[in-house]
Amino acid sequence: MSMTPEQAAWFADVAGRIVTNVEQVLLGKTFVIRLAVTAMLSEGHLLLEDVPGTGKTSLARALAQSVQGTTNRIQFTPDLLPGDITGISVYDQRAQEFEFHRGPVFANIVLADEINRASPKTQSALLEAMEEAAVTVDGVTHRLAQPFMVVATQNPIEQAGTYRLPEAQLDRFLMRTSIGYPDHAATVRILEAASAPSVSVPLASVVPAATVTEMAALARTVHVDAVIADYVARLVDGTRAASEVRLGVSVRGAMGLIRASRVHAAVDGRHYVTPDDVKALAQPVLAHRLVLDAEAEFDGVDASSVVAQLLVDTPPPADRVPR
Repeated sequence: MSMTPEQAAWFADVAGRIVTNVEQVLLGKTFVIRLAVTAMLSEGHLLLEDVPGTGKTSLARALAQSVQGTTNRIQFTPDLLPGDITGISVYDQRAQEFEFHRGPVFANIVLADEINRASPKTQSALLEAMEEAAVTVDGVTHRLAQPFMVVATQNPIEQAGTYRLPEAQLDRFLMRTSIGYPDHAATVRILEAASAPSVSVPLASVVPAATVTEMAALARTVHVDAVIADYVARLVDGTRAASEVRLGVSVRGAMGLIRASRVHAAVDGRHYVTPDDVKALAQPVLAHRLVLDAEAEFDGVDASSVVAQLLVDTPPPADRVPR
């Protein structure tokens, strides 16, 4: 059953209220907030690659507050262990059995701060959680909260003492983007409201967490025409054939672009996907999945420019509005 125009209008209204609510904390960053909301409603995860002090923690906390969700922050460091994320089993002498103590990953929105500072072994503790919304400890699988979203951050400038995220982990992030510094007007508004250092603005919730789960299920019913699927397939094939690319976009990446495009359309109040939805999300969904050839990197080519060129070279289909 496909989404109806009435359902699309309701979806757009709720998503718009969430974006507006978060904007009270992250001034002047409507596009980034909308990407984060799109990732959340797509049941995906977000990688923020940005310098310190741009509001990454505030974004994660504001999202959780807006949907009546829980949020936990995990500071990734070289000495962090997998059990510090997932939780551990502790022996209860009175009951004479092991009792599982949940880790900080058991929250609706988990902020993995400076994720590339932990060892690959610790980073891998998130793989099952991000893919299956569950963690397995001592052979027992524990389901995570619903909705569940990881917002991870890494500093693209300072690389000393960091571990590059493996391709398998990058592929599990639906989107990668950056917040960036606010413009002059937004900076002035922030400074005028700053009565004390690092004050968190309490936000009223917009919807319960259950509504987010309902919206994610509803988004899966947005109509995707065969020509849209063909367009995404041609874009993905283009990443694999590009001379600058050593490893192109995976099938998971192609599916993620379709999934995010469905939500993007619904946030716009439409019950069908257009080529513009795909174009709007191609950079944040595809670019971080590309592994460039060493010679191309030496020549200054980056993944974003490869995706931008593909969007120019790959002709989109004509809009086809379903009846």
